[in-house]
Amino acid sequence: MDGSQGEGGGQILRSSLALALVTGRPVRLENIRAGRDKPGLMRQHLTAVRAAVEIGAAEVEEDEIGSQTLSFRPTAIRPGQHTFSVGTAGSATLVLQTILPALLIADGPSEIVLEGGTHNPWAPPYDFLAQAFFPLINRMGPRISAGLERHGFYPAGGGRFSVAIEPTPQLAGFDLLERGEILQRSATALVANLSSRIGRREVEAAAEKLSWPDSMFHVDASIESAGPGNVFLIEIHSEHVREVFTGFGRLGATAERVAGEAVKEARSYLAAGVPVGPYLADQLLLPLGIAAWQTGRGGSFATQPLTRHSQTHVDLLRSFLEIPIEVEREGECCRVTVGR
Repeated sequence: MDGSQGEGGGQILRSSLALALVTGRPVRLENIRAGRDKPGLMRQHLTAVRAAVEIGAAEVEEDEIGSQTLSFRPTAIRPGQHTFSVGTAGSATLVLQTILPALLIADGPSEIVLEGGTHNPWAPPYDFLAQAFFPLINRMGPRISAGLERHGFYPAGGGRFSVAIEPTPQLAGFDLLERGEILQRSATALVANLSSRIGRREVEAAAEKLSWPDSMFHVDASIESAGPGNVFLIEIHSEHVREVFTGFGRLGATAERVAGEAVKEARSYLAAGVPVGPYLADQLLLPLGIAAWQTGRGGSFATQPLTRHSQTHVDLLRSFLEIPIEVEREGECCRVTVGR
């Protein structure tokens, strides 16, 4: 697999390892993260590789910091209790992405503990996985439950969460073409080791733009974390799906800007009228692809225009699993069909 294709980041590495675990096929990766300023394996990528080695009883070569090539040969999936630590603010959620697909169809349950960044600007935050992604995976047959013990913000990291997985032999695809009635909305500022005033400013800025009732806005300044951190979360719970949009606090970004980023994504999603936002679309492609590979049918969903990240994912799944994926665009919406 050529790691420079598409967006040229760590996604090709993680998804290739995930698919190798699922299919039992060996894989060799070249030009890993060639599209990044610092190409090759970074610490969080190496943690993902080591996690895949442990889960897949795999043989691996060239697994070292800075390596732009990697050979990976899985032998058998080993469910059970595992703990993986990134050791920095590198994303623990991205490590989970690498091993989760195989554990969903393993021959026994698993309990996974992950340590590192839980709320990192360059990765899906824990809340997105727990509230938006895992409920959809549960529709496919497995049962996932998750618990957040400690937040880990960039750059300090130090977060910790656990995931319990009851697998199923085959993933069942599904169609998600309608959002349904919106049942609940909320906007929450999470603040750790910083002034609660930051959260209040974010809430005020979002309230002005969204014009939602005051009861939908919240500030939680009691977050336990190894270092300072802040995220602004907008959750939209509809009849058929939940979505989560996030603004990440960081140096140089005002509270108003952080809230505004989440608001912009949420408003774009609501205006599109589709059930699946762009980040959730990217997450759904792999499990639906596995369902299509196992049974011939993965499913379909309506979403906003695919990001470059998602298009890279589509190309990888077509190549690795040899399954059809059709993307039909109509204006600012598109329909993705995975499998027959």
